[in-house]
Amino acid sequence: MPFYEKGPVRIHYEEAGSGFPLLVIPGGGLNSTVEGLKTHPFNPFTEFSNDFRVISADLRNANGGQSTGPLEVDRPWDAYTDDHIGLMDHLGIDKFMVLGFCIGGPFIWNLLKRAGDRIPAAVPAQPSGYRPEMPGMSFNNNMKGWGPELCAHRPDLNMAQVEKFLSNMYGGARADFVYSVTRDFVSTVETPILVLPDDVPAHPYAVAMETVRLAKNAQVTLYPWKDTPDKIPLAVRHVRTFLRAYRPATA
Repeated sequence: MPFYEKGPVRIHYEEAGSGFPLLVIPGGGLNSTVEGLKTHPFNPFTEFSNDFRVISADLRNANGGQSTGPLEVDRPWDAYTDDHIGLMDHLGIDKFMVLGFCIGGPFIWNLLKRAGDRIPAAVPAQPSGYRPEMPGMSFNNNMKGWGPELCAHRPDLNMAQVEKFLSNMYGGARADFVYSVTRDFVSTVETPILVLPDDVPAHPYAVAMETVRLAKNAQVTLYPWKDTPDKIPLAVRHVRTFLRAYRPATA
């Protein structure tokens, strides 16, 4: 069971397959784990390990996961992105594609901001974002569904720290969009993007489609793509074709 360690951070990860690297970020909000991929509309380990080296990790401090580290209150998105980039560096990987579910959408945009030259293509699937009729949803969900359990087994943490962490994560100038970056940044992104939209409270369709309109080389799959079992394989086929198309020729 492999771990990547850097200072006080310890990240549990798994990988399968060979070929060009594909980083997969599971959904589940701040409780994102590799195990959780089994409950997703499709499991990238099952679908893509014949074509790619699929790599995924438990999010730092996810309840139910095995990754641990400090709660970096003043830089929540960047702390997680440090872990994603650090894992790739640890594995000796320079360039990699990325597919992210749910909270993986905002993480993808931050990865593109921090390491865009290393990512040939990206797939945000059912991405998280801001819903104006439920403005405090992401903050409140994590105050209830993540923070208390984390503090229960981490005596070094308390709910006041959690509250500040979540306020910085889901508030501020980026709060009404994808949380991690601004619209101005998304409009500069030239990386090929394939968005798989959703429209449940935590995954607003409007925000997903706004990123498609803003990003210079974004496209969108069929919608809805997971309301009936027969549509999911079509979406998976689109993702596979997209990733193969942008996989570097030297891979």
